[in-house]
Amino acid sequence: MAAEIKTEELEYRSDDLTMKGLVAFDAHAAGPRPAVLVVPEFWGRTAYMEKRARDMAEAGYVGFAIDLYGDGKVTDDAGEATDLMNRALADFNALKNRYWLAIETIKRHDRVDAQRLGAIGYCFGGAVGLSMARQGVHHDALATFHAGIGGLAPVAGQVDTPTWIFTGEEDPMADPAEVERVAEEMREAGAEVQVTRYPGVSHAFTNPGADD
Repeated sequence: MAAEIKTEELEYRSDDLTMKGLVAFDAHAAGPRPAVLVVPEFWGRTAYMEKRARDMAEAGYVGFAIDLYGDGKVTDDAGEATDLMNRALADFNALKNRYWLAIETIKRHDRVDAQRLGAIGYCFGGAVGLSMARQGVHHDALATFHAGIGGLAPVAGQVDTPTWIFTGEEDPMADPAEVERVAEEMREAGAEVQVTRYPGVSHAFTNPGADD
């Protein structure tokens, strides 16, 4: 039977903020499915992030494009996006709480197998995913695409998330030596980490609209 991808808004609270995520699932899929968090770029939960959630549903998972800013904030202005990102990073504990709440919220969804959860993160979202894994937040798998490497949270104890970092060798936000240093730190803390480097490739290489 062909997939029938459905989406729904899913709200959850973090302190005084209403977080607004988008869930995507195949209505014909049998039984609870593993969930995959889609952790967004600094623009917020854009149409591209929602597409990635639907891609996860088409692949047999439940995709959940999460909200890192509150109220589903999205912008196409780089200055505003930078401000939103910096404000989120200024209180890492609050950001970590938002991430935990997203995990706990999607685990309660009736389409989700709460014992199986992964994440894919893009740009800022990739850095967030790496920081969370380095802080001991468990994922069954984490993949990051053109993640910014500077300013990640330090490794705190054991890291048990298998991680695959996809990065461009010409990405100004991810110096190859720094990427390898980050990967090696996580390996030393117990994680299985793979790195795929693309020669001649810069930032945001998965996003068809990046050149716009």
